[in-house]
Amino acid sequence: MVSQSLRNQYLADPDVQLMLRVSTGDHSAFEELVLRYQDRLVGFFFHLFHDRPIAEDMAQETFLRIFRSRERYEPTARFSTWLFRIAHNLASNQKRGSSRLREISLASSSDAYNLQPNEKNLAEKSALMPSRQLDSLEMRDVVRMAIEELSERQRTAVVLHKFEEMSYEEIGEVMGLGTVAVKSLLSRARIRLKEVLERFI
Repeated sequence: MVSQSLRNQYLADPDVQLMLRVSTGDHSAFEELVLRYQDRLVGFFFHLFHDRPIAEDMAQETFLRIFRSRERYEPTARFSTWLFRIAHNLASNQKRGSSRLREISLASSSDAYNLQPNEKNLAEKSALMPSRQLDSLEMRDVVRMAIEELSERQRTAVVLHKFEEMSYEEIGEVMGLGTVAVKSLLSRARIRLKEVLERFI
């Protein structure tokens, strides 16, 4: 049960307000949420699956689930946290259930979806930029390879923290983990990313 103070905090979220309008049958509010989050969702799924069509399909399925459950919606978190919790659960189920996804190679995504700004941003934010300056295309490929070497949970935590700028608490809500576990995941991911990126110094 969410306390009244937390509920009031969530109600202050403009996207929660939009979702409440969706729950009463306002289709224009749903369209607005799709516009606000579709690119972010596709980016999230692409980082996990490295396949643009799969990322787009997963984003569409996330929105479908939200629309189907609209009449039961209750503001128990920020909208973005609730949305990415659904997306994370979908991604986990998809990875467990599809051997095809486990066989996707990095090569298949080379020209599928340009994430260069965010990937370069990850290296800079994490203080992982190699001392040897790489050109933008090379940096994109290096960071993609580094992220691919993380475990599924580490990768999800990194994407949510660095790209979605979620707090440890929000990541914990999305992934069903405590704050300490999230900190540990990100710490191990940072060490692994540094090890991979240092090969290119």
